[in-house]
Amino acid sequence: MREYLVVLEHEGSAWGAYVPDLPGCVAAGESREDVERLIREAIAFHIEGMRVDGEPVPEPSSAAILIKVA
Repeated sequence: MREYLVVLEHEGSAWGAYVPDLPGCVAAGESREDVERLIREAIAFHIEGMRVDGEPVPEPSSAAILIKVA
């Protein structure tokens, strides 16, 4: 089982998500819950498509940290 970093973004009333290790794998939704569900589906679909096309599926390599600033 692989774990990919997902970046969530909130702007106005919309949420977006993308996976840095899977270029082009994105989702958008009206709530955080929506976008989390949709990005899970998008990751599975994206990886399935890569396998069907004979492309190598990249190993997760991205990481994130939170840094507090004053």
